[in-house]
Amino acid sequence: MKSHLFYQTGTKRPTLAEARGIYMWDVDGRRYLDGSSGAMVCNIGHSNPNVLAAMRRQMEKSTFGYRLHFETEPSEQLAAKVAAYAPDGLEKVFFVSGGSEAVESAIKIARQYAYVTGQESRWKVISRLPSYHGCTLGALALTGYAPLSAPFAPMFQDMPKIPAPTAYLDGLDMNDPATGLHYANMLEQKIIEEGPESVLAFIVEPVGGASTGALVPPKGYMERIREICDQYGILLIYDEVMTGGGRTGKFFAVDHWPARPDIITFSKGFAAGYSPLGAMIVDNPIVDAVIESGGFLHGFTYAGNPLACSAGVAVLEEIESQGMVANAATMGTHLKAELTGLMARYPFIGDVRGEGLLIAFELVQDRESMTPLPKEMNAYLKLVDMAYANGLIIYSRRTRNGLEGDHFLVCPPMIITRDQIGEIMDMLVKSLDQFAAENNLPVDKNK
Repeated sequence: MKSHLFYQTGTKRPTLAEARGIYMWDVDGRRYLDGSSGAMVCNIGHSNPNVLAAMRRQMEKSTFGYRLHFETEPSEQLAAKVAAYAPDGLEKVFFVSGGSEAVESAIKIARQYAYVTGQESRWKVISRLPSYHGCTLGALALTGYAPLSAPFAPMFQDMPKIPAPTAYLDGLDMNDPATGLHYANMLEQKIIEEGPESVLAFIVEPVGGASTGALVPPKGYMERIREICDQYGILLIYDEVMTGGGRTGKFFAVDHWPARPDIITFSKGFAAGYSPLGAMIVDNPIVDAVIESGGFLHGFTYAGNPLACSAGVAVLEEIESQGMVANAATMGTHLKAELTGLMARYPFIGDVRGEGLLIAFELVQDRESMTPLPKEMNAYLKLVDMAYANGLIIYSRRTRNGLEGDHFLVCPPMIITRDQIGEIMDMLVKSLDQFAAENNLPVDKNK
């Protein structure tokens, strides 16, 4: 049958029939293990009966209530639960429908706060290269991923970038505090270069997402960027669209470090694929100043939708009742060890990194120099397709600003078990063996 849909590419995939837990089936009955939780979204697994029941109950009451006309119990309940997870003082929650909307909201409230507090000269938001913060034009201006941003560059105000802390590529020890200071001090250098009076905020993924492949900051990095932001009166925004909700083994990745942000953006695992939902969480003084000035000049039609918020409440209750955050930490340690063990068999695996169940491995020509595989090989596409054919779904991007380098995210739902990790590894080994044979890459089959 002819399809009238189009997405990013013309690649065809089978039609989805159903999904349960960590597995998905197409209409021909073929089973797939969702080893990337979709796009790192389905944190609690598919078709959770308690979440579906909560959504049905809400559907019998109301599916929409516009925020300027009514307050709703699900949105108030969800906001309270989210605020309880956030660092002290971040108590105000603004709902959206996805990650890009959350980032747009964050930079706009930051700018309005500066505007109403006599800091009109502050408008630049520094981000990192590479990074990904969303596909809307404001979020794209912060994104450091050339294939996604370059075609649209004339349409937005590009924002300043500093290098991401890629210690593994630069031959630096990420456990040495000097490495953390080395990368963090690049923020101060950029602030001075741009003019401190013009800089509004710094936005950072605490643990990297798709653009850097689960990049974990070196020791001392997060604490130092907080100090720098305080020194220059700059707001610190954590993009936790991917990390929030327990994926890194803490509910928010911020909880791994004593470096409190001023704003958090949050989506993906928030409603875990059951409904479009996201949020930003904001420090009280910022919201107070903006509301006192006449209100936040921003909003979305579906913000605080009661059906979406009922899903969000139920998802958080499942995360809590099943101990999924702790499981993400435990299973993440096991999965990372299993992936690291593959380095002995495959010399072309150059690095394994991540936190909790946000884990990635990177392919290279040479592990000593970390020279990437030839970009013409398109490893980031080929290995994903081979794994898919073998029944395993993983997620890939290019590590070096989207232009070359190949990394693969293995991020299963937070309900994963040790046995199911074994299934992932069996399918991944089969796929890597096929990839190596097709591209004449070395394999030590005794390992």
